[in-house]
Amino acid sequence: MTEIRFSAEQKADLVQRLQAYFDIELDQELKQFDAEFLLDFITRELGVHYYNQGLFDAQAALSNRLDSLTEAIDELEKPLPSRR
Repeated sequence: MTEIRFSAEQKADLVQRLQAYFDIELDQELKQFDAEFLLDFITRELGVHYYNQGLFDAQAALSNRLDSLTEAIDELEKPLPSRR
């Protein structure tokens, strides 16, 4: 699997969110460099878990949709004429 990457805009947004969280929730200032370092760590060490869970959830959703589609097709089946 390739590593998880964000665009420059996404990374800037995520860094800003981390800084805001630290400021509001922890009452601590998180400098730009430290926030980027923390984001890289979270992405590298935890990101794969979220990524894999997302894939699992997508598979489950697709499976449910396919089951519904199969049921809908089964309902369209016409009864065979009886033999005399």
